[in-house]
This record gives sequence, structure tokens and C-alpha cells, in this order.
Amino acid sequence: MRPLRLLAAVTGSPRLLAAAPRTGTAPVHVPPDSLSGAGGTAPAPGRPSSRTRLRAWAELLRVSALFTVPGDALAGAAATGRRPGRGTALAVGASLCLYEAGMALNDWADREEDAVDRPHRPIPSGRVAPGAALAAAGALTAAGLALAARAGRPALAVASGLAATVWAYDLRLKHTRLGPAAMASARALDLLLGATATAGAASAAPGPAGTHAAPGPAGTHAAPGPAGAHPPSAALPAALALGAHTYAVTAVSRHEVQGGSTAAPLAALAGVAGLGAAALRGRPAHGEPSPAPATGTLLLPAFVTAYLRTAAVPLLHAALNPSPPLTRRAVGGGIRAMIPLQATLAARAGSPLVGLAAMGLVPLARALSRKVSPT
Repeated sequence: MRPLRLLAAVTGSPRLLAAAPRTGTAPVHVPPDSLSGAGGTAPAPGRPSSRTRLRAWAELLRVSALFTVPGDALAGAAATGRRPGRGTALAVGASLCLYEAGMALNDWADREEDAVDRPHRPIPSGRVAPGAALAAAGALTAAGLALAARAGRPALAVASGLAATVWAYDLRLKHTRLGPAAMASARALDLLLGATATAGAASAAPGPAGTHAAPGPAGTHAAPGPAGAHPPSAALPAALALGAHTYAVTAVSRHEVQGGSTAAPLAALAGVAGLGAAALRGRPAHGEPSPAPATGTLLLPAFVTAYLRTAAVPLLHAALNPSPPLTRRAVGGGIRAMIPLQATLAARAGSPLVGLAAMGLVPLARALSRKVSPT
């Protein structure tokens, strides 16, 4: 072999191969990707890029639905008549972890079903390993419980019930008649977690001269706070309202793959309309203060309108044409509608500005849902 052609064969240079005179022996082409050490610049064949892996995990965890979670704790805090504080922040963190644990566990439990119905999902498509998804679910659950524990024992107890409900739903109850009720219970517990953590952190806060609140019944601390502050049980009506909405959306989601159900979207539409009407009717229950005239009178109807527009319109379309795409759109609208519902509940409890803060998450949820589906 001539020197020029020998050099071309060793370096794999297309230019040298083209310039080298042909001989009777075929050149040996060494692809640049196969070079190792200092000369190797390309990754191993078949290994996905970091961006691809990040996209797969974003789909697995349904990150666009994350923005519907913080409002649970904010609405729970508002129901206690207290301002959001350290306990509320801990509840938000715990809720986010437990919510994402449920997302990862959901896809792990449905991996065989998704291989048939939704092969594009991260696990059946091979972009996320099943073991990695299960490990993420366990780690996120532990992190959520650890954050809740920092807000006090009552908050940890509520978070433990929430975690147990999430795991029971994904592993056992999802495909039974109890599925929607289990999901509704999880969302209601999430709001109660915000109320409990907010009140618990307030009771643990030092009072004047560095003292703490005096112990109450059963060794608990009485929760000090502003005039009109309420115990966490005052958040039960708000939790039931959020649970009712979640039940309706979950019932519709059971038909998002096959479609064909008109009854589920119609029932959900009736439920959404009833929740909107109830939010505008009468005064808040449990002695909660009415919204401030200057802000609450204007913001509460605006929040209810946003809730109805986000949830009711796609549900109506799905009822008229129960195709899988429109059913999935109705489910996505129902998920996003949780934010204005949380704002409505906060405003109804006398904290319209907290509701306005929750509404600030709507543009982020809408923008991210265009890239990563919430369903």
C-alpha cells in the first residue's frame, strides 16, 4: 500500500481516501466514533443524550401538572385564617414530592398496559427503566414524609395517610370502582396537609419573650394566631370541594384511551357547575371571615369564572364528541382548573390575595402543558 493511502486508512480521513490512488486492496475505514482516549469525541452508540433523558423524566413525572399542587397548601392555610408561613412552605414541598412519587409509581404499575395502549410513554418506549421509576417513587415518598415531619407530628400523620392513599391507588385501586374516590381522597388530604402544617408551625413558633404556646388537650399546643384563626378542621369544606372536583376529573380520565363515554363528561360538567355556583352563594362556613370588600368582591367572581371556563368548556366538547383526543383534552382542562378552584377556595375563606398568588401559576402550567402533557 502506498504511504498516502496507508495514512488515509489509519486516520479514516475521507479527503485522504479520495486523494489516494486506488490499488487492488480495499482501504480499511476506521470511523471517528470508534476512536477512544484523547482522540474519541463522540458518545457510545445508542446512548441517549442528557436532553433526551431529561425529556423522558419530564414526561414520566408529568411536570406540567406540578403547578396544580402548591395551591392545595395555600387554600388549606387560608382556611385556617392564617397567613402562609414556614409550615405552608414545608407542606408545599411535601406535596410536590408525594405528587411526583405518585406519577412515577403510576407509570411503573401501568407499564404492561401502556406497552399496548400508549407505547410512546417513557417506560414502554425504553427511555426510562422500570426499576429507576420505582426507585424514584420510593425516594420521593421518603422525601415528602421527611418534609412533612419538620412541620410537626400532625402534619406527618396527614402526609402518611396521603402517601398510603397514593400507593394504594396506583398499585391496587386505580382500576376498581374505588379509583376515583381514592384519588379524590388524596387531593383532599393534600389540602388538609397545608392546613395542618400551617397551624402546627404557628403553634410551635415562639411567642412573646421567647415562650411557646401553652399545651392544649392531649399534650398538643394551642395554635396562636390572629383573631379569627381556626383549627385545621375548618379546612374540611374546602377539602371536600377539591375532592369532588378531583373525583369528577378522575372518572372522565378512565375513558381517555378508548373514549366513547358521554355520561362521565356530562356528570363532571354538572359537578363543576355546582361547585362554581356554591362558591358564589352565601357566606363562608365555619365562621370564616368574608373576603375583603375591595378585593374579594371582585376577585372571587373572577376566580370562579376562570375555573368554569377552564374546566367546563372542554368537558362540554367531550360530552358532545366523546373521542379519545377530546376526552384527554377535558382531563387536561380539569387538571389545570384546579388552580382557579384553589384560588376560589382561598378567596372564599377570606384570603383573596393568596388566591391571586395561586393564579400566578396558571400561565406557567399552560405554557408547560404545550410541551409535556399533564395526562
